[in-house]
Amino acid sequence: MATGKTYKSFRYSNNLVWDTARRGRTSAPDKPDIEIGSPPEFKGDLGVWAPEEMLVAALNACMMLTFVSFAQSRRLEFVAYESSAEGLLANVDGKYRIVEVSVQPTLVLKSQADIAAARTIMAEVKENCFISNSITADVKLAPQFKLASDVAI
Repeated sequence: MATGKTYKSFRYSNNLVWDTARRGRTSAPDKPDIEIGSPPEFKGDLGVWAPEEMLVAALNACMMLTFVSFAQSRRLEFVAYESSAEGLLANVDGKYRIVEVSVQPTLVLKSQADIAAARTIMAEVKENCFISNSITADVKLAPQFKLASDVAI
């Protein structure tokens, strides 16, 4: 359905240079380089980011940033936000793909009213996160909400 609103498009780019074996370095202007490589289960080394981990991290970060954007626009203050995420790489019809990503944010808020507002916002996050809208994996979002008075910060 047309809303009459004009939307902008954006491009994002990076460069990649192979270093050795199954490792490389990705870079983008004005950002630190990131060493990347195959995960150990695919003959890679520990200690470097694998593309699979970066995909899961991108989704986790996008969920947080979408929540923060919505919270700011609705003037919801929160005390803390911490999140873990896990992706499942599985063989489907002879090809490996990320089939599921589970994101578990924990939010600390000042009042029950803030928790209710955060729940409302979080219900909109998955459908508005650019990364979750861009992948075919099943995305599961399971937030937890805590009162600041119940948490040692």
